[in-house]
Amino acid sequence: MLIWGKLAGALFGYAIGGWPGAIVGIFFGHQLDAGIRRAIQHDVPGFSSRPGNQQQIQTTFFTSVFMVMGHIAKADGRVSESEISMARAIMRQMQLDAEQEKTAGDLFSQGKAADFPLEDVIDNFHKECHQNRNLERMFIEILLHAAYADGHMHEAERHIFHRICSRMNISEFEYKRLEKMVHAQQAFHGQAGQSQKPRKEILSEAYQALGVEASASDAEVKKAYRRQMNQHHPDKLVSKGLPEEMIKLATEKTQEIKLAYETICKDREV
Repeated sequence: MLIWGKLAGALFGYAIGGWPGAIVGIFFGHQLDAGIRRAIQHDVPGFSSRPGNQQQIQTTFFTSVFMVMGHIAKADGRVSESEISMARAIMRQMQLDAEQEKTAGDLFSQGKAADFPLEDVIDNFHKECHQNRNLERMFIEILLHAAYADGHMHEAERHIFHRICSRMNISEFEYKRLEKMVHAQQAFHGQAGQSQKPRKEILSEAYQALGVEASASDAEVKKAYRRQMNQHHPDKLVSKGLPEEMIKLATEKTQEIKLAYETICKDREV
């Protein structure tokens, strides 16, 4: 993923000139990455350096998700230890090396700035990923997992999600469905292998994790399961621009979906 020139340029530019400096830094960093791409293009026939190609989308996804994560964490006035732990857990799941982890941490810190240009960042992400709904959905889901790190969503955080969804043309209905589903998946994943919760509550979370009602037919449950697995398929998401470092997050997501489906099937004896 050819992103480090832009990341380094953005961080250096921000350090000396705030957000205007970061924008200039990204420009010069892009020139460095472009030089590397040209070198690759010389050796690899068919390599594309068009704006919005996979490398550019991966860059935008990586930088945007950590900056916006920091912005959401700061929304209620302070960043809690659980939110910091969640950000670090995501970095560990991505198996970042020391340099990449430092960069992700710096991006998280930038997002906490009072003058963080949320709308500009989201507009750029929306444009670069060509409004790909599966990528945008994965983006929102990662942020929702981080927002629920302390067990609940603050109103200030929810307001930021509404702003994000508005820029991405995601309806209120779709957002609420995603929030409910992610919260259930997180709770369902947390009790995997444990038996403290009543079976009725576990089943309720399993249905919510698939995004269906308990009254849904077997065919509807199976259809929802297949749709969720297709939307979160790691290889498909990477081919659309999900950074390869985040493939483990997508894989974990499919495991949560599969566990929820198996729980429902076992209860229904199908």
